[in-house]
Amino acid sequence: MGSFKGHVLPGTLFLFVGVWHIWSAIVRYLSNPKLFKVRVWNPVPGINGELKYLELYVIVIGTFIDLCVEFLYATHLKFFVRGILNPRHMNNFEHSGMLLMFFIFGITVLLTEKTSIIPLPDGALCLISSTAFCAEYFLFYFHSTTHKGLEGYYHLILVLLIGLCIMATIGGALMPTSFPIDLCNGISTTLQGLWFYQTAFTLYGPMMPHGCELKGDEIICRTEDNEVRGELFANVQLFALIFIVLSGVVGAYIFAASRYRGLENRDSHVPIDG
Repeated sequence: MGSFKGHVLPGTLFLFVGVWHIWSAIVRYLSNPKLFKVRVWNPVPGINGELKYLELYVIVIGTFIDLCVEFLYATHLKFFVRGILNPRHMNNFEHSGMLLMFFIFGITVLLTEKTSIIPLPDGALCLISSTAFCAEYFLFYFHSTTHKGLEGYYHLILVLLIGLCIMATIGGALMPTSFPIDLCNGISTTLQGLWFYQTAFTLYGPMMPHGCELKGDEIICRTEDNEVRGELFANVQLFALIFIVLSGVVGAYIFAASRYRGLENRDSHVPIDG
């Protein structure tokens, strides 16, 4: 069973990275469509200092903090009981493994960009990113915590969104010049972050469907009809988030087109790609 904070923290990370990826992909494409390349991360343009790597620092520091919360704080350092892993904290151990994969991804990209230790191409970095998303997918699909009923439905939708992230990152490695693939990567990551938020507010906040309530560690619906209405409500929420994100993408594209279309051709001194 999760918690409000346990969903909001990763949701914030995915949302920040996803929105930034959408905007950066649009700007890079409009600036020079012929030289467009898929990027697994996007530097802050026009800056050569450490702030250039802001996205990577957010990933590394954010996942490290979340990892410490899951592995150290939530478990109270009680990792073993009678020589075996503490069964009360298997959920925390699983989340820690998932977060560790994203932490490794962030560190790997930083080492690639800032040193000559592991100079990996963007395609390889896309595959490493997809590996992290695969770890997240398998975590929520084969969770030791049994997600049933309404809670299970929300997590099923989350698994589907993670699957989109996997396909988008693998697609980036296979089609390194595809703007739609790069844009899909940002959209799927953004939707995942928003769905973490939606799950937090619905299952652990003020948006609980009528006839359902949180009792202990379970979401209990009084009748089957209440549970079905809750699942239909989840569908409406998902459609609304998709509409909001796609509308935002169109708006961002229109705005960016008025400012950045052919910018590298007009002014070769403006560093759009970092």
